[in-house]
Amino acid sequence: MNVTDYLKPESVSRFTRLDLVARLIVEGFITGLHQSPYHGFSVEFSEYRPYMPGDPLRDLDWKAFAKTDRLYIKQYEEETNLKAYLLLDISASMAYGSGDLTKFQYTTYIAAALAHLMLRQRDAVSLVSFDNRIRTYLPPRSVESHLHTLLTALQSTTPEGTDTDLAVAFHDLAERIKRRGLIIIFSDLLDDPDTLLSGLKHFRHRKHEVIVFHILDPRERDLAFDRETRFVDLESGTGIATEPWHIAPDYRNHMNNLIDRFRRECRNSLIDYVLLDTTEPFDIALFNYLAKRKRLM
Repeated sequence: MNVTDYLKPESVSRFTRLDLVARLIVEGFITGLHQSPYHGFSVEFSEYRPYMPGDPLRDLDWKAFAKTDRLYIKQYEEETNLKAYLLLDISASMAYGSGDLTKFQYTTYIAAALAHLMLRQRDAVSLVSFDNRIRTYLPPRSVESHLHTLLTALQSTTPEGTDTDLAVAFHDLAERIKRRGLIIIFSDLLDDPDTLLSGLKHFRHRKHEVIVFHILDPRERDLAFDRETRFVDLESGTGIATEPWHIAPDYRNHMNNLIDRFRRECRNSLIDYVLLDTTEPFDIALFNYLAKRKRLM
């Protein structure tokens, strides 16, 4: 199997070890990036930068020169460190999945890969889980051993919140984080859009940079069920039986309008909005992170 196959959710879903998943996704991403038109885009990790005339010779990395025949300067942590906060929605709706992965499993794979990539770049990474309030909070650290702590927390987290109010958690966290950082949110955004957008904008008001990964299952977007189906709300337990093809056109129109609203209002607030469904290769999420990081450095 080619390493770039590990960017595909259906391939990664065969593995149970999250550390292995994270490493395979990152290595597949870097390999794919080298073979793509984006070759050279932020893939030389930030512990090094090219030598510039006037840089102190004592900071040259001679081992890197021997391997690449190019001059690199070792950058110190204060030059490169970025504080990033991975915010995971653990409301019960994230447990839905019509295929190989639930929304939450898909999210944990992206979060694990991003944590692995960030720590390779000497960025400090925090992990936060939330539903109607913050459930767990791991402060940002940039040491390599922090990855084990993050992955252990990810593997022990399950989506189960039944009283979703994402905005409350957003407002709380926006006030807690004092130093400007990068906020990366993973959520299906299944909440009142007015209050939810207010919470997102609070991060921008506090001068944080924000990426929103809107995670949906394909069936949540197209309602492509071909038989009478009973739909159950995973948070309230209420259900309704219907013939989906009768309501699918109106449903898709409503979902498209909702997605357009999130995309438009995030753009107006200088928030990066990335729509993903659980069949999308993981490199989309990693590339959007690198693009944001490049703009911040």
